[in-house]
Amino acid sequence: MKIISMIPARYQASRFPAKLLKDLSGEPVILRTYKAAVKTHLFDEVYVVTDSTTIYNLIEENGGKAIMSQEEHESGSDRIAEAVTTMDVDVVVNVQGDEPFIDKESLEKLILLFYQDSAMEIDLASLMTPITDWEDISNPNTVKVVVDDRNFALYFSRSPIPFPRNKEVNIPYYKHKGVYAFRKQALLDFRQLPVLPLEAAEKIEAIRFLEYGKRIKMVETSVTGIEIDTPEDLERARKAWK
Repeated sequence: MKIISMIPARYQASRFPAKLLKDLSGEPVILRTYKAAVKTHLFDEVYVVTDSTTIYNLIEENGGKAIMSQEEHESGSDRIAEAVTTMDVDVVVNVQGDEPFIDKESLEKLILLFYQDSAMEIDLASLMTPITDWEDISNPNTVKVVVDDRNFALYFSRSPIPFPRNKEVNIPYYKHKGVYAFRKQALLDFRQLPVLPLEAAEKIEAIRFLEYGKRIKMVETSVTGIEIDTPEDLERARKAWK
């Protein structure tokens, strides 16, 4: 089985423009993320897929592998799908460009699922981490996921799900971490499928897979890491890196 990692790297970001090029203890965030992915030794190849010549040149000049997107894309999954169209690969792991603190153990769990999936039930797999603070649970910037008894995703939302109508029921809440492992065909299908109302309303790309009947296996992890979405996140990352 050939497994590669793709790191989508969009230059613009609404909350933190050009965040991937910000300095993280001596190197840009995207370069730190790329090196961390390579260092896991889990992948046959690691690529950065970008719409920015600056990011492309940065990766290439530091001995890495980069691909320039040929089209404009609304999501990282669309960007990766274009890049893998002609590649001979089985599983593609999407590592977010703004997560330089890559957790190797969690990635290994995702990859192992595909080796164990002899019935080919899994179209893609992703990570979730338990959350208990109600401020996090109710925060629309925190994407929540609910799963069935086999940890297949039922739905993703920015709202608190499930809603605790009965507060005596002890229900776990999970935050969705935006790391995905795809079968190649699931990625290619994703690129061809129009956005439907649920995805459009929530602005969560994983919902598109569910709306079209794809199966997403969730893996629980206790590692939260640091996603660099704001200048404050970057300061936390700098302190953590030291």
